Amino acid sequence: MSAERGHSTRRTMSVAAPAGVVYGMLADAVRWPLFLTSHLHVERIDFDGTVEQLRVWDLADDRVRSSHVRRTLDPPARTIDFEQRSGDRADAPVTGRWSVAPDGDTRSALTLSRDGDDAPDVVPALLDQVREMAERWERLDELLVGFEDSVHVEGPSELVYDFLYRMEDWVELIPHVEWTLVREDQPGVQLAAMDTSSEDTGETVTVESVRLCFPHAGRIVYKETLTPDPIASHSGEWALLPDESGVRVVSTHQVMLREDAVGRAPDGRATGADARHHVRTRLGRASTEALGLAKWHAESAVRRLR
Repeated sequence: MSAERGHSTRRTMSVAAPAGVVYGMLADAVRWPLFLTSHLHVERIDFDGTVEQLRVWDLADDRVRSSHVRRTLDPPARTIDFEQRSGDRADAPVTGRWSVAPDGDTRSALTLSRDGDDAPDVVPALLDQVREMAERWERLDELLVGFEDSVHVEGPSELVYDFLYRMEDWVELIPHVEWTLVREDQPGVQLAAMDTSSEDTGETVTVESVRLCFPHAGRIVYKETLTPDPIASHSGEWALLPDESGVRVVSTHQVMLREDAVGRAPDGRATGADARHHVRTRLGRASTEALGLAKWHAESAVRRLR
């Protein structure tokens, strides 16, 4: 059912998943970039167990937006009230509520209401994406792949960050990178495209991503907006962690596989091990190569200065 009036929208959708599962996905906002197409990155700023402060980056009409979101979580009632203020409309917040009601043991009714919104079509899209993900709840452990690689650099973090930031130069610096295109219309926000070659097959793989660069924090977070098979969504981070002798550089990946990449054998066992291994190997090899070259770049510069 639905009821819309002006800038207020309210819709309810039936979901083939238990209410507790659906609410848990809504409450875990930090993981939304893996589940929701428009969300690029979510950072929790503060949380006292009930009230949560988030900073959210999303993509709308090829434009990256940043907003602050205040949420009040009520797990017993399975409701989340929110107020969202974006940078360009800070004086006109969007408010609303997520609510989940059980509909038997295996189904639930998911409702989203938003007030003060200038894009009412967002509501059905969000509901549909949450429904689609929640209905995979029994298979998420098979679909999700997370891992990290790291290297220690005996050199200044500024040189390492410079290497990772200048993605447009990677075609000349990283062997598996064949072509790059980087656009930075907003400071620290890069819209990037890259062709890479597969070491195993020689096949060229194209990816597109949005990169959010935080030089003072020594972080670059990204989400791929065009992914190759068998990846459905992929987000990651380059993080620089200074220590007494230099800096530890960590590459983190969070991946969700496409549904058809994880099949079932006749006896019910999952058969997605090959897809998980392929993704872990390919992405790990690429990030390890980049980490090694970032190390060489920084340490070579230090040796030249000595």
